[in-house]
Formats: sequence, structure tokens, C-alpha cells
Amino acid sequence: MTGTSGTPEQQSPAGQVIDAVPQNWVDTRAPAFARPFLRLSRADRPIGTWLLLLPCWWGVLLAAASDPQGLRFFDLWIIVGCAIGAFLMRGAGCTWNDITDRDFDAQVARTKSRPIPSGQVTVRKAFVWLVLQALLAFSILLTFNMASIALGVAALLPVAIYPFAKRFTWWPQVFLGLAFNWGALLAWTAHTGTLGWPAILLYFAGISWTLFYDTIYAHQDKEDDALIGVKSTARLFGELTSKWLRFFLVLAVLMTAAAVLLAMLPDANPLALVLALAGAWAFGWHMAWQLRNLDIDDWQACLRLFRSNRDAGLILALFFAAAALL
Repeated sequence: MTGTSGTPEQQSPAGQVIDAVPQNWVDTRAPAFARPFLRLSRADRPIGTWLLLLPCWWGVLLAAASDPQGLRFFDLWIIVGCAIGAFLMRGAGCTWNDITDRDFDAQVARTKSRPIPSGQVTVRKAFVWLVLQALLAFSILLTFNMASIALGVAALLPVAIYPFAKRFTWWPQVFLGLAFNWGALLAWTAHTGTLGWPAILLYFAGISWTLFYDTIYAHQDKEDDALIGVKSTARLFGELTSKWLRFFLVLAVLMTAAAVLLAMLPDANPLALVLALAGAWAFGWHMAWQLRNLDIDDWQACLRLFRSNRDAGLILALFFAAAALL
């Protein structure tokens, strides 16, 4: 690698992807024949599954917190089903991304070790793997209500478009946000039976959060992206990144708080309302901590901060869960 402020330059041994979590289960315990496919699904980098899952948990838990009956037994399946579905759909989405981006990935230091550009998996086999993951995820979706199933099918559109966004817009992170936060709409609807404005506000809060964390992530590749003509908010914002991230932070917190108020007023348990609003504040506090520690020219620091957004999203989910249990 080029140093603490550069980008990785060499493929790790034994097919390991450069930015995989060290000593992850895929590279150390999974059968050798399965490793390339699990790497395609980013099973060696679980943060993406968390970032897809957490808006789902926000949706169902806020719906339960606003429901006089609170958490229902079926909500436990929504929580578990969304976790399995997030793993599968994140894997399918990443496989699709790697199929469409294989030529770009081969030119970027951090991504050239991925299974397709490194020759571990053919495009044909990757496509079969994509279909298998999507069908398994669809089987879980079928256990939810019809409105949720319709939303789940509609989610395929932003998932399909996202890999191409970096080719035609400086804001591909918006398209990622549209895809990654769809679960807030779906899981709310799985509990309530209908889509509501609180879920829509929560969805847009998640998109603002995605713009925050994925801009940090994109700073890892900005030099290579500039050479090959790939667009991103990291390149667009440049030295103004911190100011833009502060704006996304404030927007995410305000829309989360608005979703809570719209969902829980006027009949909410006062303590439950306070807890849910405190979750919005704590969520923002974690993002503020990230901003204080951000160095956009240190790719390793950017990766650490990006991964820390699992904790940011979990904080909000835990506060919503506490509110739902009251």
C-alpha cells in the first residue's frame, strides 16, 4: 500500500479482498469453493448488511412505538426476516454491482482484488449467484403482507440503477440512499399494513445518513475515480466535505425527529416519546463524533469511520426498541 494516507496497491494473499475485515470468517472458515461467491456478496465485509438492515429495524420499531399495542409477536419475525433478507439482498446487490463495474474495479487499487476482476469468479457464475440470492430473499418477502411485498418488488428499481449512477451524476450516493433505506418503508408497512408519512420521513432521514457515510467511504477512491472518470460526492465536495457532511447530519436528525413526532403524537406515552427523540439526538451525536475525527486524505481512517456507522444506526434502533417496549 502507499502508506497511511494513500490507497492499497496490492492484492492480499489467497484471494482475500483488500478491504475485507482482517481474519473474517469467509477467509478463515468458509469452504474454499464458496469463498469467491461469499466475497462477491461482501460476506467478508459485513458493514453493508448492517447499513441495509438498520433502516428496516428503524421502520418496524418506530411503527411499534407508535402502536398502542406495542411490539407484536409477528414483529419478531419482521426483525429476523429483515436480517436474513438484508444479508441476501445486500449480497445480490453487490454481485450486480460487481458485474456492472468489473471494468472500473480492475482499474482501482482498492477494488481490483474483488472476485470478478481478479479472476476468481466468471461473470456467468456471478449472475447465477445473483439470481439465487434474490430468489431466496423473495421467499422471505412472501411471508409479509401484500403492501410490503409490493414495496419489496419496487425496491429492485433503485438497486438496478445504482451501479450506473456514478457514470451520469456527481450524486451516486443519492441513488445508494434510495436503495439502502427502502427497508424503512417496507418494515413500517409490514407492521402497519399501509405506508405512512412517518416512514417516508424516516426514509429521507436514512438517505441523508447514506450521503453522510458514503461520502466518507468514497474518499478512499477519489484519486483513482478521477483518473477513470467515475463521479462521486467525495470528488464533488472536495475540501468542503466537512461542511456538506454537517448539513447531511442536521438533515438526518431533523427528519428522524419529525418522523418520531408525526408517528407518536398526540397519544404517545411521554417517556416513550422522549426516548425516541433521544435516539435521534444520539444518532446525530455519533455522526458529529465522526466529523471531529475525519481526515479525508487518510483512506484507513475513512474506512474506520464508515464502518462505525453500524453503531450510529444501532443506537437509533435501540432507542426506538426501548420506546416500543414501554
